[in-house]
Amino acid sequence: MRIAMTRKIPAVAQDILQSIGDVDVWPEQMPPSPDKLLELTDGCDGILSTLNDRIDGAFLDQVPSVKVVSNFAVGYDNINVDDCTARGVAVCITPDVLTDTTADFAFALLLAAARRVSESHQSIPRGEWKTWEPLGYLGQDVHGSTLGIVGMGRIGVAMAKRAAGFNMPVIYSDMYRNEKAEQELGVKHVDFDEVLTRSDFISVHVPLTPETRQLFGAAEFEKMKESAVLINTSRGPVVDTNALVDALNSGKIWGAGLDVTDPEPLPADHPLLENEKAVVCPHIASASETTRSRMAQLAAENVKAVLTGETPPRCLNPEVLSRG
Repeated sequence: MRIAMTRKIPAVAQDILQSIGDVDVWPEQMPPSPDKLLELTDGCDGILSTLNDRIDGAFLDQVPSVKVVSNFAVGYDNINVDDCTARGVAVCITPDVLTDTTADFAFALLLAAARRVSESHQSIPRGEWKTWEPLGYLGQDVHGSTLGIVGMGRIGVAMAKRAAGFNMPVIYSDMYRNEKAEQELGVKHVDFDEVLTRSDFISVHVPLTPETRQLFGAAEFEKMKESAVLINTSRGPVVDTNALVDALNSGKIWGAGLDVTDPEPLPADHPLLENEKAVVCPHIASASETTRSRMAQLAAENVKAVLTGETPPRCLNPEVLSRG
């Protein structure tokens, strides 16, 4: 068998896949272009992909040997699952293993943005720290503030658990109620507008879909408190970047903590990076050594299972597995 890995990831993945066949690994830091991706995957049985790789019907029709695509991520907006299903290609992801690590980072962004950690740190090498200042770098209190969560899935629940340690009342919006979270964590289900108007902090944990694309735009920022802080560790296009820049610059909202952006990466001269109350990181919420290794292991186990006739741990379209 032949398996293509579209990026270098922790070595455990290659070790697992080499037990069933030959593994071709894209060697460069930047992801392969569409043409190079076709070259890499030509004739392969399985693909261990990343969120940079667009996998759809047009691509799969050029690599008909592919039986499984395993994404090194919990999100899969880079993959057209319907196209894969129509061609009998299993699509697998890596949920659960990154839940707590991502929630840790989302809360770290919340704290950093609220207390102006990045902004104040950067002032020191510039020589701006002259003395203790009574009015220097005043931020927003986190303890006791209302946290609004948009998307009460695994990561949203983990975020609510962390908020409990700061005595934060938690409200959430989701098209599906999470009654277990309501009972166990005391979170309250409200509509999206109420999250916007009531929350001191809003943390976004939704997949990127046509319905969630630019879920946060100018109209939504108008409804938020002027003291509010937006946290996004989901996908960049969930937020209208230009509207966010305008909201921060005009004081419609107080701050933002972003692990994902649109576009991604942001150009170094992007106006969002000029606002000191925006903490922006390069998509690293799951980037702990342990978690990325566990993601790599699960992604490889998904590929191995499909290609050896077993049931993969995390498959989005298991109906294709019974087709033989």
